[in-house]
Amino acid sequence: MDIKVKFMGGAGTVTGSRFLLEIDGFNVLIDCGLFQGLKELRLRNWERFPTDPSKVDAVLLTHAHIDHSGYLPKFVKEGFTGPIFLTEPTLELVKILLLDAGKLQEEEAKFAAKKGYSKHQKPLPLFTQEDAEKVFPLLQPIAFEAEIKINERITLIAYNAGHILGAAILKLKIRGENQEKKLIFSGDLGRYRDPILNPPAEIPFGDVVFLESTYGDRLNFSSDVDKRLGKIIRDTYQKGGVSLIPSFAVGRTQMLLFYLHRLQEKGLIPDIPIYVDSPMAINVTELYKKFSHYHHLGPSLEEKGANPFLHKNLHYYRDQEASMSLNHLRGDAIIISASGMATGGRILHHLYHRLPNENDSVIFVGFQPEGTRGRKLLDGDETCRIYGIDVPVKAEIHFIDGLSAHADQTELINWCESFISKPKFTFLVHGEKDASEKLAGILKEKFQWNTICPHYLESFELFTGI
Repeated sequence: MDIKVKFMGGAGTVTGSRFLLEIDGFNVLIDCGLFQGLKELRLRNWERFPTDPSKVDAVLLTHAHIDHSGYLPKFVKEGFTGPIFLTEPTLELVKILLLDAGKLQEEEAKFAAKKGYSKHQKPLPLFTQEDAEKVFPLLQPIAFEAEIKINERITLIAYNAGHILGAAILKLKIRGENQEKKLIFSGDLGRYRDPILNPPAEIPFGDVVFLESTYGDRLNFSSDVDKRLGKIIRDTYQKGGVSLIPSFAVGRTQMLLFYLHRLQEKGLIPDIPIYVDSPMAINVTELYKKFSHYHHLGPSLEEKGANPFLHKNLHYYRDQEASMSLNHLRGDAIIISASGMATGGRILHHLYHRLPNENDSVIFVGFQPEGTRGRKLLDGDETCRIYGIDVPVKAEIHFIDGLSAHADQTELINWCESFISKPKFTFLVHGEKDASEKLAGILKEKFQWNTICPHYLESFELFTGI
């Protein structure tokens, strides 16, 4: 039996996670994500998939974020008909995220056609809500630490990864004629001291490891996150401005609500309204109650006055009319809206109205890949292009790194220390070039691991004749 891997995404970039395993004619795709950020990356979403989707036998998802799941509607449209294995919370989240992504694609295509800022005569969505719905019958839920048979020779076990609700580390056990090999896909690893989610599971053995490296070159200190967040909000309030927080609807928004609730309860920020302007974030937040055994917030959800997702200052806005009404606020408010990288969604109209106001603050709380509006704003751009218009940037732009849902360099190294034996290969994926190479060098020097930073569409033979 021979095992090969081809990197169809997540190589040299933090987005587009897609790894194709070829196991003696049986093809398994780990993750099926969208590329985001730089235009050259986004264009890959429109290209034909590097292999025939109808020849892929199964898809395994580490978690629900769009850069890991967002290509599924197009993948199914192009011919994939096999099972998609994912944890129970991930299944629910994927339904919410894909429908929302399809809706956004449709709306943006219509808006571009109406305003005439697209280069295409008739702008089309990458996929529609209808395309998204065609993915749902293929979704097959699995539980953490349950052994799932993919075929006669391949079994799958998912372990808690932290990061977001239901995120998994995937272990594939492949039984050959002579021996068994274990392949470990870290997915995106979470923080070790997350206020809501449990830390990533420790994995003792792996013959080949695919390790995320988003923060492979930096540290994210989370100990004083609440103090830094509180200071920015207090300063903005004293200037008479609004604090606008672009936030991922899955994971980051819920963590923000946790911190903001605690800050208000302790009198560390003003007792002002908090608006969650994201229908998707509202739907996701409801899942925390349904899947309470996947996090450690359970008791707080039961106690009156302790639930960070339900209190007097918190307002959820679902419809567009309510969302637009927030444009008239001149101060005394916190607005949380998606997307976290300002690549689309309702956050765009908030930025359109808030960026020119020097009293307002925009607070980024997650990693901003190259080419995204968020990255450009953090890099100091004086204008921001929204809806085809260059909007002047007068608002204060902030970044709080400790709120990231990704393990930092130290935590990634700690996770690797849990391996009892040295893997044959360790591939550094889901990171920009410098981050991957930095972590690869550390693991090589510290543990003498054979580390590799793969390139897009590069293939490797992992094992022959096992």
